[in-house]
Parts: sequence; C-alpha cells; structure tokens
Amino acid sequence: MTSTNERASVLIEALPYIRKFQGATIVIKYGGHAMDKPDLSSAFATDLAQLSEQGMSFVVVHGGGPQISSLLKRLNIESHFVDGLRVTDAATMEAAEMVLCGQVNKAVVNEFAQQGVRAAGISGRDGGLLRATVKNPALGLVGTVE
Repeated sequence: MTSTNERASVLIEALPYIRKFQGATIVIKYGGHAMDKPDLSSAFATDLAQLSEQGMSFVVVHGGGPQISSLLKRLNIESHFVDGLRVTDAATMEAAEMVLCGQVNKAVVNEFAQQGVRAAGISGRDGGLLRATVKNPALGLVGTVE
C-alpha cells in the first residue's frame, strides 16, 4: 500500500510528462507475461484510465506468448523457437490467432471497460490492417510487417 505522500510525489514527478503528452496518441506494447498477473493487469488499466482522463489516447499492442504456449500444449502441438521466434506452421498460426483475438484481446478490452475507458479490440488481420512477408522460410509463417 502506498502512502499519500508517495502518491503525491509520483504525481508531482509525472506532471511535466502529463502536460507534454496531453492530446497525444501513445503506442504501448503490453507483454503477455504481465497479463498473467491480475494485479498488474488491473494496475495497467487503472494507470491508462487516469492518463486518458488527462487527455492522452492510447493504442495498446499486446502480446500473448505464454497464453499461446499454454493452448499449444493443451492441443498437443509441439512448439519450438529459433533465435527467440516461435516456428509457426498453419496449426500454430490458427492457435495463436484464437488466443490473441479470442482470449487476450477481449481480456485487455474488458480490463479497460472495468475502469470506464472506452476501448475496442481489433486484429491486424481485420480489414487487411497489417500485411507481412515471410522473414525466414525455416520459421514457417513468421514474417515482417510491410
């Protein structure tokens, strides 16, 4: 539990940044490991809700590696990595999309909704928002965003 003095100190330190980024749209990468901890998920949503009240907008790009690994294990699909990248065949891609679009994305949007923040979840596949080309054929469907 933080004291009132600690909270005031943090706000005083943050004030110049809040002023600087008021009206800005900020892109944030939200990792899958942080999402595994309910207290961190709640704190993340609370912090962004407070900053949005100060006039900032956010685009949250989320991960979901641990959640994908968990589903692959339940489906008995072997998962392996090369240089930190998951080798992705068609079955792995389907599982990843199920997790990221159907589970993780919905959970992130729900966390914001609980804080009173209007949010919408979309996939890079929606409307051809993002396109990628294969990076290294040995990695399967892993690609670089065009």
